[in-house]
Amino acid sequence: MARWALLATLLAVVVIMLGAWTRLVHAGLGCPDWPGCYGFLTVPQDAASIAIAEARFPDSPVDVSKGWPEMIHRYAAGLLGLVVFGLAFYGFRHRHEGVPYKLPLALAAFILLQGAFGAWTVTLKLWPQVVAAHLLGGFTTLTLLTLLTLRLWGRRSERTPVAIPAVARLRPWLYGGIALVVMQIALGAWTAANYAAVACTDLPTCQGQWWPEMDFAHGFDITQSVGPNYLGGQLAAEGRVAIHVTHRIGAVVVLVYLAALFAALWRHGRQARLGGAITLAASALVGQILLGLANVLLSVPLAVAVAHNALGAGLLLTLVYLMWRLHGYHLGIQVRPTTIKNEATA
Repeated sequence: MARWALLATLLAVVVIMLGAWTRLVHAGLGCPDWPGCYGFLTVPQDAASIAIAEARFPDSPVDVSKGWPEMIHRYAAGLLGLVVFGLAFYGFRHRHEGVPYKLPLALAAFILLQGAFGAWTVTLKLWPQVVAAHLLGGFTTLTLLTLLTLRLWGRRSERTPVAIPAVARLRPWLYGGIALVVMQIALGAWTAANYAAVACTDLPTCQGQWWPEMDFAHGFDITQSVGPNYLGGQLAAEGRVAIHVTHRIGAVVVLVYLAALFAALWRHGRQARLGGAITLAASALVGQILLGLANVLLSVPLAVAVAHNALGAGLLLTLVYLMWRLHGYHLGIQVRPTTIKNEATA
């Protein structure tokens, strides 16, 4: 079950990256219906199928290059759903053997909700509120799968008492860091959903000004209407600039906060054997900041934008892993691998 949970976690990363790819190539409405594409299981390509598809949806001409990114994303998400349902079934069936089942069942329910948001993304024509919620749901699914994986692999370990109060005291600050990263991810989702990534094309200023003209009320209006569809966005320039600048400010806040937190953790890193986890999280933070800068300077190239989305997930997961490791020290225990000899003796 631990191996399948790890597979599901890796697959969730792929689904998030495919979702970013679909959004960045403007293929969110490549198929006007859900879960199929113009009523087919695959994208219609031959002349007869295209004629049928356009007769069914006369307002949505077939664009094969836009349909395939959307359907590939759906296939991957469907496969992830099947793996999660399998985990939930296995966990529930073997619950009397001490196998975790509540978290897998919660994940299965959440996958159904994610499927609904996927459908609403299409039927509500890329309404930003739904698009942003769907992206956040993907990150939530990935986080829960990571926690399940860590819990299952942790069952294969023994714990030895230790006492490091200085490390344990930093746990609330780590929770604060995770909360800040989640809020920054939400801002990134709102930026992407409103096509505000290219609202500022220079650094460190925006449009040559330190504080350009911005309309925060318009940019963060969650009651905005969609119109025929929201492909390409409908916000005025001032609204998009407000979103972009807010996302930049959030990045600076996250960078300063996490840098201070990692420095505090590093002072006790050797004693607590957390050096590897801290280095991993710090590397993800630096990489994410560099990718964000590259997005602005290079006008959001596809590869960089997808990597920025993926590493955002990576930063969150490294913090979750660090939290999991730190949790043991808060309880006065340290997780250490169980050797084959110890297992045989037991």
